[in-house]
Amino acid sequence: MPETAEIVEVGPRDGLQNEARLIPTEEKIALVDLLSCAGFRRIEVASFVSPKWVPQMADGAEVLSGIQRWDGVRYMALTPNMRGYDGAKAAGVDQVAVFASASEGFSKANLNASIPESLERFEEVVRTAKADGLSVRGYVSCVTDCPFDGAVAPTEVAKVSAALLAMGCDEISLGDTIGRGTPDAVDAMLAAVLQVAEMDMLAGHFHDTSGLALENVDVALERGLRIFDSAVGGLGGCPYAPGAAGNLATEKLDAHLVTRGYHTGLQRHFVAKAGRMAKEMRNGGG
Repeated sequence: MPETAEIVEVGPRDGLQNEARLIPTEEKIALVDLLSCAGFRRIEVASFVSPKWVPQMADGAEVLSGIQRWDGVRYMALTPNMRGYDGAKAAGVDQVAVFASASEGFSKANLNASIPESLERFEEVVRTAKADGLSVRGYVSCVTDCPFDGAVAPTEVAKVSAALLAMGCDEISLGDTIGRGTPDAVDAMLAAVLQVAEMDMLAGHFHDTSGLALENVDVALERGLRIFDSAVGGLGGCPYAPGAAGNLATEKLDAHLVTRGYHTGLQRHFVAKAGRMAKEMRNGGG
């Protein structure tokens, strides 16, 4: 029996958040509904942030309320503050996420707060979510390189990861936000983070800017990670990370993991269809 690796689909949120065209709510719902058919256990569908800063995500409640819910699928949303958390909970979210940075420059650009200030903001969200019976994912951005500060020390990634786990996060997703991480840098970062976290609590989130995403996945697999984020069609990029190209494409990641002998549970024809739909959304709609 092949070993299982989970792919967390982040296209509807991380993939679409920076698209220039304001994508209609019904298109987002259609994409999530198609992804639900594909066999994902988790789909990140919305971000409950200020619409002033990320207007593409202003309809998060409508998306969460409009999708068809499939048994065995958890629908996730980013909730950086209590206002966002309350909105996501009211819309029926299954898992929430908070997002910190391992670099000060990116934290200030993305969250308008220092790293300690951002962590303090998240404590109430995490505490409330746990009390409500929801699991919480903690994202750590810029785990190898920052567009403002340059190379990021592995010890800084470990420090932020430990703080998120201490406040109650169930899982940490480690993001190579601008896709400059080399296999050696990723390995050094994981070695540090694994000093403060169990490998089954970690996910790899790689962008393919430099064409090294799959090599970085392989490094993470060797370190014991079995959870990876990706976006259908390779959608993505961060509005606060100059030069950040798309996420690793789900189609590419799934094929790679299957070739490596892992079972992902995904139905490839649905994934491919969702990838085509995502690219049409990027190109102005079908």
